[in-house]
Amino acid sequence: MRDELQAALMDIAGMLNSPRYDDLLLTEAGVALDRALFPLLVRIDALGPLGVTELAEQVGRDHSTVSRQVAKLESLGFVRREGVAGDQRVRAAVVTDAGRQVAQVLAAARNRLFARLLADWSAADRAALTRLNGRLAGAMHRLGAEALAEATSRDRGRNA
Repeated sequence: MRDELQAALMDIAGMLNSPRYDDLLLTEAGVALDRALFPLLVRIDALGPLGVTELAEQVGRDHSTVSRQVAKLESLGFVRREGVAGDQRVRAAVVTDAGRQVAQVLAAARNRLFARLLADWSAADRAALTRLNGRLAGAMHRLGAEALAEATSRDRGRNA
């Protein structure tokens, strides 16, 4: 069972992170945007304001690449950078109204694609999928937080 679950999750993650899926989503949305940029825009919209370091960690890309990509989003008018309270050296990306509009169009397109994928599923199956995915995501967040706390504790012990 575990191997099947792991394989299915890896398959889903691979598809969701594939350029082909990105192109499908952009086409469905009718948005002309470099496919490397839209995951950044969506994350900044959902979680922002975000600094480049935090955003790079979120998307699994290096700092310099994300910095260039945020600059591109800024030049397109989809984000702006502003100082962070308490540390004016740090500049956080914030979604503009135009960027929020694009993020909403992408979200609607994603919803349409998932509706097509699940069209022949019963309401009970869709509800179960939603509930169980939420439960799994929560467990993964907790595991990540625990690992971060342990690493921080170890680092403090070494530096003491």
